[in-house]
Amino acid sequence: MTAGLILFLIVMALLLLRQSVILILFFVTGYIHLVYGDGRIDYLIDDIWTSVNREVLLAIPMFIVAGNIMTRGSIAARLVAIMRSATQWLPGGLGVATILSCAVFAAISGSSPVTLLAVGSILYPALIEQGYDRKYALGALTSGGTLGVLIPPSIPMILYGIVVEHSIIDMFIAGIVPGLLLTVVLTGYSLFANRQMPSIPFDGRKFLSVLRHGFLAMMMPVILLGGIYSGYFSATEAAAVSVGYAIIVEVFIHKELGIADLFGVAVDAAKLFGTLFPIIAVALSLNLLLTAEQVPQDLAAWVGGLVENRFMFLILLNVFLLLVGCFIDIVSAILMLAPILLPIAMAYGIDPIHFGIIMVVNLEIGFITPPMGLNLIIAMTAFKENFLLICRSVLPFIAMMLLVLILVSWFPWISIGILN
Repeated sequence: MTAGLILFLIVMALLLLRQSVILILFFVTGYIHLVYGDGRIDYLIDDIWTSVNREVLLAIPMFIVAGNIMTRGSIAARLVAIMRSATQWLPGGLGVATILSCAVFAAISGSSPVTLLAVGSILYPALIEQGYDRKYALGALTSGGTLGVLIPPSIPMILYGIVVEHSIIDMFIAGIVPGLLLTVVLTGYSLFANRQMPSIPFDGRKFLSVLRHGFLAMMMPVILLGGIYSGYFSATEAAAVSVGYAIIVEVFIHKELGIADLFGVAVDAAKLFGTLFPIIAVALSLNLLLTAEQVPQDLAAWVGGLVENRFMFLILLNVFLLLVGCFIDIVSAILMLAPILLPIAMAYGIDPIHFGIIMVVNLEIGFITPPMGLNLIIAMTAFKENFLLICRSVLPFIAMMLLVLILVSWFPWISIGILN
């Protein structure tokens, strides 16, 4: 008890001193290994090696590389052109195109920030130019970017599957309906919010032209998701296919990138993964020790004595995760909390895949909730707008996302029904 209190106080002090997550994780893991691991800090090295010696981890840097290639090339622009041409006949059609472009690009990038930057750099100036409300434009792009977390392939889903040792492919499949549901809800709000905006008559000839121009870009999610859901690709193989396809299309067919540009893409991806990898390694090693000491099981028994039913547990779980999302990034939250919370959720009869989707949706909302919402910060930098204005712009979109969270939490068939 004394050791636990000391650890809690030190962690609180580190948080107050605004230390990085990786430093806190390193300290917590080393402390726990010293106190509970027979005083052998060398066990930490063994656990780190055991944790990272997994082929599926290769999927993360490869999806990052593929997203970088598509952002620097023309795949994003071609996808956006198709969505704009297909929706221009609707009142507020460009707003609808914004959400749909985010959804489609999310299905091939797997990342919320990449989706926001790739689509936002094209559509934000267009929305402002065509007279759309600035708050709506900021809110739609900042919120639409989060679809990259929920619509598979998703890097947070890969991490969840790794840390709880459940099928990543099942996570991807379970994310289809919630991802589509959120897309429909955000699209519906866009239609309502922009119902007074003028529409442009549908131009079939122009649509066929942009469709032909962007055919290879549209085929990427078809090939990628088709291979995953048919069982032909594993998550790692799908990541490799996405990199190969992006290189072939952008370098040799579209010729938007040169061979020399790939070096810069690789360097950027290495920098990003270099910040993720130490967190992944240390968190996974900590999970091994906690599991060996049966900490999650003991915690589940303790919570079970305090919370009587599943309904109350789901309410407390969602409130807790929403608060976590305000202060901790999604990668750190999944790595630290998923192995601890899952046994508790299972004690209340919640399916592990369903729990994973609940966790991802909650932390997805964290991308657009202050003070630490990553998409808020990226939008402020990319669009050069006031942070408070961006925070106000996402409020109606947060309400829509909370509605979807409630539906996903209380109706498991939305996520896992497709698996049965």
